[in-house]
Amino acid sequence: MEPHNPVTAEARALALSLLEPATFAALATTYAGGPMVTRIGCLWLPGQGMGMLVSDLSDHSRALAADPTCALLVGEPGERGDPLTHPRITLRGTARQIDKAAHRELWLSARPKATLYYDFTDFRLLAVAPDEALLNGGFGRAFRLTAADL
Repeated sequence: MEPHNPVTAEARALALSLLEPATFAALATTYAGGPMVTRIGCLWLPGQGMGMLVSDLSDHSRALAADPTCALLVGEPGERGDPLTHPRITLRGTARQIDKAAHRELWLSARPKATLYYDFTDFRLLAVAPDEALLNGGFGRAFRLTAADL
């Protein structure tokens, strides 16, 4: 039995409503032969995927340098009710470095506190263009989206 519903305009809109305002995500990588999850700051970059500013000193940055395949979980439970009934989306893809200088104004206008470290030489700007996304809109509302859906 296929657990995913056919993708609809409503599902696409829900996915973007989670991605566009996201300020952080859980990043899953492979590190030292096993899985690792960490929280990262992020910014949705239309046409490029989820952007993340990472320090070369971090374990997750080292993990991505060794194996750039990763997943990002976006969406938080609401203040009330069962956490599993609140929408969330998992992006699966490959992290690639993008031009940090070209995105400086956009990033800092959206994340002003990053002014403190954006220009540090050990920070790189990466984007994860999703190969696919798994959207869980709540009980019975699961969708498998393609990159074209986003």
